[in-house]
Amino acid sequence: MAGVSAIPAAEDVLDRELDVLSLPDVARALGLPLTRVHQMLRDGQLLAVRRDGVLVVPALFLNGEGVVKGLAGTITVLRDSGFNVDEMIRWLFTADDSLPGTPIEALRGNRGREVKRRAQALAF
Repeated sequence: MAGVSAIPAAEDVLDRELDVLSLPDVARALGLPLTRVHQMLRDGQLLAVRRDGVLVVPALFLNGEGVVKGLAGTITVLRDSGFNVDEMIRWLFTADDSLPGTPIEALRGNRGREVKRRAQALAF
């Protein structure tokens, strides 16, 4: 499957207790074909980690309505700041006392502006 190997993925830097979804599960949750999920990963609208050799997406990246609002924009800001996929995943799941909580929790709490501001500050 040449297409799957072209999908950027982080090493599994996440807590093993964190819920993750297989790519077919992400496709079902979003009501999209699996190929569209692959494209979202390639385009930086989502991030994946390789857990036990399988690509998975942190469940916190999705909510009942789809991909968490602001995630794709935050990924773009981090990529533009020179972050690789491993660093992006780590940053999104590392507690920040000034938010408080983790950036992904802040995005889920509709505090995307604050998250993007912090991500932009990392470039300087």
